[in-house]
Amino acid sequence: MKYGKEFKEQAINLSDEIGLKQACLQLGIAYGTLADWRKSYNRERISKPKETGDEPLTEREKKLMKENAELHETNEILKEAFRFFVNDRKR
Repeated sequence: MKYGKEFKEQAINLSDEIGLKQACLQLGIAYGTLADWRKSYNRERISKPKETGDEPLTEREKKLMKENAELHETNEILKEAFRFFVNDRKR
C-alpha cells in the first residue's frame, strides 16, 4: 500500500508524541515501515537548509541532528524493552 507524504508526516508526528510502537498499532502499519519513514525524514531534515534562512547547516549541526535522531530511536527501543519487562514481571 502506498501512503501520501501528508500521512507519513502525521504518522511521524504521532510517533513522536505517543511512541513508535503505539503509533504503529493505532495506525495499523508495520513497525519497520514507520521506523524507515522516521529515518528518511530525519535524513532529509539534516540535508535541508535552515528554515530561517538560506544558509546550509554546518557540519556540526548536521552531526548533532543525526546524533539526536539516533538517540531518539534508541530511547524508543529502551522504552519498549522496559514495558516488556514490566509486563513480564506482573505475570
